[in-house]
Formats: sequence, C-alpha cells, structure tokens
Amino acid sequence: MKLRMIFSGLAFALLMGRAAYAQEPVKGAADPDALFHDKNKKLDAEKQVAYHIQKDLLQCNHWDEAGKWLTEEYHQHNPQVQSGLAPVVKAFGSRPKTATCDKLTVPVFAVVADGDLVTVLSARTLKDKNGQEYTSTWFDTWRIKNGKADEHWDPATKN
Repeated sequence: MKLRMIFSGLAFALLMGRAAYAQEPVKGAADPDALFHDKNKKLDAEKQVAYHIQKDLLQCNHWDEAGKWLTEEYHQHNPQVQSGLAPVVKAFGSRPKTATCDKLTVPVFAVVADGDLVTVLSARTLKDKNGQEYTSTWFDTWRIKNGKADEHWDPATKN
C-alpha cells in the first residue's frame, strides 16, 4: 500500500511537471485587418490609428509618416524608447522600409477599444533557454487623443 502511494505520488508529480510545459500555441486571426474595425464610429477611428501604427510604422517602417499617427508629446512607457515623436522616430527610423505595405502580417488575434484606449494582442514567437521555439502573447496599448496616439504601453523590459 505504501509503495502504491509512493508510485502514485511520483506519477502525479511527473504529470504536473509535464503540464507546466504544455501550451496551446498562440495564433493570429486569419484576417487581422478585419479586427481593426468597429460599429461605433469613434472606436473604429481609434482602431484605425492603431492599425496604421502596427502596419505602416512597426511592420513597414514608414517612420517618415509617424506624425500622421503619433502626437508630438507621444508618452512612451516602453523602457527602451524615450517619449516624444522625435525620439521615437530616431529610435526606429533607420530601419529599412518595406516596399509593399498592403496587408498587416503581424499575427494579431484581438483588438479591443474602450474609451480612448486601443489594445492590440498578437502572437510572438520566442525561444526558451534550450533554443526551443514557443509562442506567447504580446500587447500594445495606445491612448488616442485628437485622432493620434498620445500614449503607449507594452510589456517590453530593459533587456
């Protein structure tokens, strides 16, 4: 009886250890562009600002157009980038432009707009300490002010 309990406990521990590494892969929507629309006109316009930041700036590197989508003050809560339109353009503007920028290719799976905030959730592929790839969720949240992003949050760290 004691031996059975030991083996049962060991089997349980092994199963729980395996469950700690189990994961459903995070996947983007089949048509991420469709997620950036809303029946409410105000929320639709705010989602479109986030869409253009994702597609035109972050994906296609058209940072010469950043003033269309970001305020001069652009408050940045990412510890790797200073606040302000000019510092953001300086940080990202040297990246090569993508020639064609028709569709968003970032694996976005949700876009949530509430009040003046728009949050974009996307899949991100990372590597563990053994070099194995896995997916996780990334988010970007923007506060929209007068038709432009005025503030930004994401889970970025210093390293």
